[in-house]
Amino acid sequence: MGDIVGAGLLSHAPVIMFPEQIRIQENGGRDFTLATGLERLGTEVVDTTGHDAVVVLDSHWATTTETVITAHARRSGLFTSDEMPGAINRLPYDLPGDPELAGAVAEFAAKRPVWLAANDDPYLPVHYATLNLWTYLGREGTPWLSVSVCQTATTEDYLQAGEVIAEAVAHLDRKVLLIASGGLSHRFRPLAELRARMAGDPDNIVTPEARAADEQRIAWLEEGRHDRVIGTMPEYRRFAPEARFGHYLMLAGALGGAGCRVPGRRFSAYESGIGTGQVHLWFDPAAEGQR
Repeated sequence: MGDIVGAGLLSHAPVIMFPEQIRIQENGGRDFTLATGLERLGTEVVDTTGHDAVVVLDSHWATTTETVITAHARRSGLFTSDEMPGAINRLPYDLPGDPELAGAVAEFAAKRPVWLAANDDPYLPVHYATLNLWTYLGREGTPWLSVSVCQTATTEDYLQAGEVIAEAVAHLDRKVLLIASGGLSHRFRPLAELRARMAGDPDNIVTPEARAADEQRIAWLEEGRHDRVIGTMPEYRRFAPEARFGHYLMLAGALGGAGCRVPGRRFSAYESGIGTGQVHLWFDPAAEGQR
């Protein structure tokens, strides 16, 4: 039987892809903890789990009529971001896949039914919400699969999609890391202000109210109170969480939904990404039984 051996709500903010010297320059003389935290997460956690596959809940991959999981045997090529081509360009990637796992997720979804499909179209785009984190956390030979965030889904739809992923993992002999790749509140500073607001200081979050909403949810997640985050989604959506917070909600669904009490461990400070809220939180499902 398989298991989710670790899960993370992780930021893919483009600044983590800047050269270290540029990061330090833009952040007032010290590195962004979003970058150094991923390095620490890789050595302290990812390298110790013995995982067989990574499933990324990709907040940049917006589908409309269903959730989609990649079913390719391999995805490889060069990636240039259409959003920020000056910052992320010609990035080489080579991602092994796990068609059996993707197929199992789709099969379990069909039993519910949940609108979720596996897709191995060779022309299906890849997104930097997957690739930025793979650059830090990918390990040679380990499959990485991406899951879309359906933009018409409700909170309950996201939770059910996460449940289906967990069911499929349990059915197969897989140790899986589940990564919700995305931010918190997600409104940017106006263009004229951006270059003066590049630093990670949370004073650069677009409004004090958005900062307070983010910090409240970080505190709840560190306490393992996923029920409070899930139960206050209507209020939180006033601050435009990235991808309607679908990436997190699918992760929560896979870990038990509102009944989950797995505490989050911080691997970064709460930092601004040109006005948006960003953080790294890691959840060890084995820790729930220790509380």
